[in-house]
Amino acid sequence: MVRPQREPLRPLTPHEAATLQRRVKATSERHDRRQRASALLAVAAGAPFGDAARQAGYREADSVSQLVARFNQHGLAALDIARGRGHPPTYGPAERARILAMLQRPPQRRADGTATWSLVLLERALRQEGAGLEQLSATTIRDVLRAAGYTFQGKAPAAGVRPARHDASARAEWSAWSTPRPSTKGAD
Repeated sequence: MVRPQREPLRPLTPHEAATLQRRVKATSERHDRRQRASALLAVAAGAPFGDAARQAGYREADSVSQLVARFNQHGLAALDIARGRGHPPTYGPAERARILAMLQRPPQRRADGTATWSLVLLERALRQEGAGLEQLSATTIRDVLRAAGYTFQGKAPAAGVRPARHDASARAEWSAWSTPRPSTKGAD
């Protein structure tokens, strides 16, 4: 006999049901979100927590029970990883602001050896500046710039083609970052 559910799933709104269906079918969606959406849809269809857990790929019915409780409180936000989970950010807002400030400052031709910033040159300049950025990588700089709305506008050389010159002026041709455009989200 199946135990009664302590906290049953509240009725889904049409928007929530459609969003859960899309998440389950979307192959580009993260696996854990698809798994949570699948479990919620199974429970909404009337499956007990244990069956919904097995159908979604969970080992324990308690996982689905906790998911249902989160969904009842937070709605579709329950599909995301709970706050406090995952690796904490290495660089906080102050460090991110320093990265963006360095990009806004034009490089000094003699000191930096270039007229435009590349990721590697930004990395080198920020590491020399110190104060907590000694381990900074070009990948982190790229992620910070993208999060701030910057896009890479240069064009890389064709496959197998290297610039004729290997100095900073040759790299400058394909290492330009454009300033972020104003957001159009919510401007209806």
